[in-house]
Amino acid sequence: MAPDVDLVEDAGVVKLSELRGRPVVLYFYPKDDTEGCTIEAKNFSELSDEFAKAGADVIGMSPDSLKRHANFRRKHDLTVRLASDAGAEIAGVFGVWVEKQMFGRKYMGVERATFLIDESGRIARIWRSVKVSGHAAEVLEAVKKIQ
Repeated sequence: MAPDVDLVEDAGVVKLSELRGRPVVLYFYPKDDTEGCTIEAKNFSELSDEFAKAGADVIGMSPDSLKRHANFRRKHDLTVRLASDAGAEIAGVFGVWVEKQMFGRKYMGVERATFLIDESGRIARIWRSVKVSGHAAEVLEAVKKIQ
């Protein structure tokens, strides 16, 4: 079962369990308005009508604040829901708060990963260390297969 976490969004707090009855795509990304994260959010947004037709909710989550999410959504005309995990607690629960390395420096950060949660709240599929190109379309196909 997917952990029953609180998703903090602009509209308020929603428990993940409240979304049961339809598939949920919960994708974790490191930071708003960076190259890979922007492409990924745009790709999910471009397919948002298709995800809706398949009955799925798509929610992006990063440690960024709600204010930063709002700016990110506005700047890039994003239509996907964005949730804030300011303390990276949810990333920790899902196992995507990991040690990373850049330019020889080690630090803790979010691993780009996607979880497909089925209608009953079970994790149906996990993509780890996601490569952005083609990912949203691949997730959409997986959503259609679990219907």
